[in-house]
Amino acid sequence: MITTPMTGMVLSTMPIGDYDKRLVILTKERGKITVFAKGARKPSSAFLACSQPFSFGEFSLYEGKTSYNLMSVNISNYFENLRSDIEAAYYGMYFCELADYFTHENEDETEILKLLYQSLRALSMESIGKSLIRNIYELKIMVIHGVAPQVFQCVKCGKEEDYHLFNSREGGLICNDCRHGEISGRNIRVSSSTIYTMQYIITSSIEKLYTFTVSKEVLEELKQCMNSYKEFYIDKKMKSLEILEKLF
Repeated sequence: MITTPMTGMVLSTMPIGDYDKRLVILTKERGKITVFAKGARKPSSAFLACSQPFSFGEFSLYEGKTSYNLMSVNISNYFENLRSDIEAAYYGMYFCELADYFTHENEDETEILKLLYQSLRALSMESIGKSLIRNIYELKIMVIHGVAPQVFQCVKCGKEEDYHLFNSREGGLICNDCRHGEISGRNIRVSSSTIYTMQYIITSSIEKLYTFTVSKEVLEELKQCMNSYKEFYIDKKMKSLEILEKLF
């Protein structure tokens, strides 16, 4: 039997039958795939620990006609500290849900896998607040997917100054000359610091994303922008986010 090694992270799991599990794994080689782990729910199974969300490592898979079967695994990071922190765990599950939403099988999803890994590391280290990590992740995954907002010039006239209104329907920043009437509920007034923060997130490498902090005011504006923008570009309610916002 020929097996194929793949590097990836478990995004979600589902029980199948009495003892098996179905895993959704985001891999470097094949994008998002479905893998069946036979006997993974048995207490004595070698797959018991590795068949949990956040598990990252090398999975040896047997490729069938329509699915993969897990044969062996070498986990390099379980992100165990996230499992002991309920808030961090729900943030992590939300990140996995977003990755699941944006990725597909047989597509190059290396950048999203890298972003997910670094974001879970940031949650583990707690060097910056979880809310900021969330907003950075949300914006960067949209950048990778090709649906990032325009924050370098007015989306209407292209002017590169005097833009302090964020409009999700229009796809980014609008200058004062191009706004119609008074500031409506669709427009979010943002400071220069918030604009710079979004520009930094969009242009920076994934390795440099989680190296800064912002003021409460900037964080609140960034949160408003991302919440508004997601309503237009994500047509699915994330269960983990709903639970997260209710609990915390």
